[in-house]
Amino acid sequence: MLIPYDFLALGAAACWALSSMTSVAPSRHLGAIAFTRWRVLSVAMLLWSLVAFTGGWRTLDASVLWPLAWSGLLGIFVGDVALFAAMNRLGPRRCGVLFATHAVFSAVLGMTFLGETMGVQALLGAALTLGGVMTAVLAGQHKDEDHAWERHRGRLSVGVALALLAALCQALGSFIAKPAMAAGVDPLAASALRATVASGAHFALLALDLGMARSRAPASPKVLAQTALNGFIGMGLGMSLVLLALRHGDVGMVAILSSVSPVLLLPLLWLKLGRAPAPGAWLGAIMTVAGTATILLR
Repeated sequence: MLIPYDFLALGAAACWALSSMTSVAPSRHLGAIAFTRWRVLSVAMLLWSLVAFTGGWRTLDASVLWPLAWSGLLGIFVGDVALFAAMNRLGPRRCGVLFATHAVFSAVLGMTFLGETMGVQALLGAALTLGGVMTAVLAGQHKDEDHAWERHRGRLSVGVALALLAALCQALGSFIAKPAMAAGVDPLAASALRATVASGAHFALLALDLGMARSRAPASPKVLAQTALNGFIGMGLGMSLVLLALRHGDVGMVAILSSVSPVLLLPLLWLKLGRAPAPGAWLGAIMTVAGTATILLR
């Protein structure tokens, strides 16, 4: 049976794939922390404007404020800084495969603390999907590929650790937000609150006058526009779709379906790099499509 929240999770994956493509230049220009600071501030302003218009703010009551605040602090503030710091070091392809492990973290959290279960068909689909994502990304590079996005910067182990931290924070953010979304909170209002908390944490960090919080280079109007657009696609739209999917879907299943973004990224990288993915990427893509279809038809 096709369940609507499945398609919301896949829509989020598409948003994240496009977002990762449009984040590389401004993130490397500003630095991970400065980039995420401007990104989350622009998203918070946009979302509150929409929530004021739709009236979604009325669904925010005292019982959901703290869970959503912690979800924003971990999932957006810590998670996004770690993610873009990892992407700056590893490039979007390598970072994508490591970040996809958030589906595993989410499934474990859901089964352990929320009593979520998966049938045999869902488990088979999940294994195919995650295996396909890993295969597509790990085997998706040509041996002679020398594009700047395929080179790692700094210590590889640091980039790997940051990507895994980002995946864990993404899983924790969704897990903490699940009860609030199940209670019927408007997803745009929830995203706005989470983004506001993350933005406040960013400016508190900046107030400490730490060197790592400062921009690496001046924020030109062009860079700020790229950052705002990236935030709207990846966080404003993508994360709102995930929160809406969590209203009725299991944390683990929503995470698994939204983890296909690295495979959706392959055709975008093809356009950017001017070269078709390696054969391993096609094999992984086929596995991911088969796994996703198995889940959707469960």
